[in-house]
Amino acid sequence: MAVKFVFFFFLALLALNSNASDLCAAGSDGSGDLSVIPIYGKCSPFTAPKSESWVNTVIDMASKDPARIKYLSSLAAQKTVAAPIASGQHALNIGNYVVRVQLGTPGQAMYMVLDTSSDAAWAPCSGCSGCSATTFLAKNSSTFATLDCSKPQCSQARGLSCPTTGSVDCLFNQTYGGDSSFSATLVQDTLHLGSDVIPNFSFGCISSASGSSIPPQGLLGLGRGPLSLISQSTSLYSGLFSYCLPSFKSYYFSGSLKLGPVGQPKSIRTTPLLKNPHRPSLYYVNLTGISVGRVLVPIPPETLAFDPNTGAGTIIDSGTVITRFVDPVYTAVRDEFRKQVGGSFSPLGAFDTCFTTSNEMAAPGITFHLSGLDLKLPMENSLIHSSAGSLACLAMAAAPNNVNSVLNVIANLQQQNHRILFDIANSKLGIARELCN
Repeated sequence: MAVKFVFFFFLALLALNSNASDLCAAGSDGSGDLSVIPIYGKCSPFTAPKSESWVNTVIDMASKDPARIKYLSSLAAQKTVAAPIASGQHALNIGNYVVRVQLGTPGQAMYMVLDTSSDAAWAPCSGCSGCSATTFLAKNSSTFATLDCSKPQCSQARGLSCPTTGSVDCLFNQTYGGDSSFSATLVQDTLHLGSDVIPNFSFGCISSASGSSIPPQGLLGLGRGPLSLISQSTSLYSGLFSYCLPSFKSYYFSGSLKLGPVGQPKSIRTTPLLKNPHRPSLYYVNLTGISVGRVLVPIPPETLAFDPNTGAGTIIDSGTVITRFVDPVYTAVRDEFRKQVGGSFSPLGAFDTCFTTSNEMAAPGITFHLSGLDLKLPMENSLIHSSAGSLACLAMAAAPNNVNSVLNVIANLQQQNHRILFDIANSKLGIARELCN
């Protein structure tokens, strides 16, 4: 009997691995529907550090959030950017998700970072100095073309370097992630998203890069600028998209990115999307309050208020790992959380409110109150456990004190296993609970 059980268990493992491999090979991408895979998942090309548990990996990722916050804060001084999903960091210093696309004709597979706070689209090209081993081979694509300075797309690129006259290639330089930069040429080629094809898609072809935050296989911006994926595909997707980000713990499971009206939730609660002309790339929402358990935390209204002049307010961002609040907001939330849990607390990496799991039953739920909807976080979105399992930590933090940030950021750990719908045409953001597997 025992031998028979072991035999069938072995067959089940083989089937699981075989099915997962088939899924990775075949893909489930249809029209406007792409798979979202954790960075170190079965279908991801990136390899996890062998010595780290997923918890330690997340802790390491979260410790790099300050560079991301600094980058987001710097967007205030910049004009509109020209330029399957797997959660991605590999050579990155910031936690992100990547989407599998194909560039060129015939298509070349690239796992590009998905970034809701960027309007840029760029990929490392062959011959790039400082780039990863995987690059886009422009010479192998029959539809590749460079754009010169006379093209209207060139004037929309941030960091533009063009003479006042002439028709030389459109060159630009950009920073990313707070500690990295790159040089690129604006080009066009065919972009394949599942079964959908976007011809003449404009993106930056990177020729040199420095720093550790440049995504190894490129970036696909989902912001509102003229050269973002959303703007360049308006005729196809009508400025509508949603994603469901899988947990970092997922290995065989994936989430999804849905582009366009087809397949979107029919009934979903929404909150207004706000637009800041000084930070046009960012998706602002109106966070009106935060509850810890049944207590509506007393928070100075000015620390949550949307102010286009200063850039203050709350954004939803796919590239920050843990939710960050300006110091007065975080301190008020943390202190009420500690009060309700009781006992003693210790720090762990980016987290300053860790306690023994024997007290976990006392941990209160956290609710973000947005105009028109309440986002009540399940415990998996508000707590993270140490690798040994003996500690539970509040999975939020204060914005770094060395950054003059007025931004509150609802980050990807708090978004996991939720459907986040961006309806740009109607200026609405929808949120609904969904298992992203």
